[in-house]
Amino acid sequence: QLQASGGGLVQAGGSLSLSCAASGRTFTNYAMGWFRQAPGKERELVAFISPSGSTYYAGSVKGRFTISRDNAKNTLYLQMNSLKPEDTAVYYCAADPTSTYYYPRNYNYWGQGTQVTVSS
Repeated sequence: QLQASGGGLVQAGGSLSLSCAASGRTFTNYAMGWFRQAPGKERELVAFISPSGSTYYAGSVKGRFTISRDNAKNTLYLQMNSLKPEDTAVYYCAADPTSTYYYPRNYNYWGQGTQVTVSS
């Protein structure tokens, strides 16, 4: 299982750090990603990290967000800086894409989501 945490309410320009703790199995060899879903919108990939540490970021967050993983702690992180109101969404962690990492339907494991709200 994956357990996401760290969401909350922050003013524009502020920062939040999300965590995704894995349990029940070791995710060291799994690719992992952070997705978000705003009301009325489809779930979208925010950032991705491979088992070796290679990363991908959506253009809207590049330079502001940083994805990382601590394999010893079996935990995935997302550091979010310079937050904007348009970053408001429920954020989900996911693991083990069976095909291209870009699409949420390809992931086998999901966390429950954590709400991030950025006020203007």
